[in-house]
Amino acid sequence: MTASANQVTQTAIVTGASRGIGAAIAQRLAKEGYAVVVNYAGQAGEAQAVVQSITAAGGKAVAIQADVASSAAVKQLFEGSIKAFGRVDVLVNNAGIMPPTLPALADTDDDTFDRLFAVNVKGTFNTLREAATRLQPGGRIVNFSTSVIGLALPGYAIYGATKSAVETFTNIMAKELRGKNIRVNAIAPGPTATALFLNGKTPETIERMAKMAPLERLGTPEDIASAVAFLVSENSAWVNGQTLRANGGVV
Repeated sequence: MTASANQVTQTAIVTGASRGIGAAIAQRLAKEGYAVVVNYAGQAGEAQAVVQSITAAGGKAVAIQADVASSAAVKQLFEGSIKAFGRVDVLVNNAGIMPPTLPALADTDDDTFDRLFAVNVKGTFNTLREAATRLQPGGRIVNFSTSVIGLALPGYAIYGATKSAVETFTNIMAKELRGKNIRVNAIAPGPTATALFLNGKTPETIERMAKMAPLERLGTPEDIASAVAFLVSENSAWVNGQTLRANGGVV
């Protein structure tokens, strides 16, 4: 259900929305009529550019800084969103990190392991915990997993493990929110042409991964934004506790 259909401007928080998939989601939801909170960790200039692109098109948006790995920062994120727009209806847990190099599990250092779990798992936990009491009845949550779980590619053991935890959160929280009419789903993108994905990969690796899907291309941020728009709309009103793989058929 879009904001206009409700005759009330609904608000969507999109974490990690200063660039890439998050920015595309923020812009898409703004076009759907949502007031959008563009969350960012450190890229203030890029976040403001996303806000400006939304407001220039007639939409409503603010940028709010918060490291999702910090529970205190996440609390402030929700408080700032409610102060700005009066309510929160949608949470899109897009914020996440992937190391530029992908060592085997046995070669992964402690700092890499800890940071991946801090942002990808604890960060999602922090926002979900806050959303459980902050979202309006009828709210929607979209978490971010990865199609790497199905592909089981060497080098992605730790990253994939963090996203497996997110899928478990998704399924169980959907049940725990019984009676609140809040839907919780996840999206699992495949290889997508973003800086996060392209960083550290050779042109040959990128070309090989682009050819893995039967559609023979990388996904785009807009592809993923369209799938998220579906999951927060009334077109998916009977979809709950699920993970949607948006990957062109790669797995």
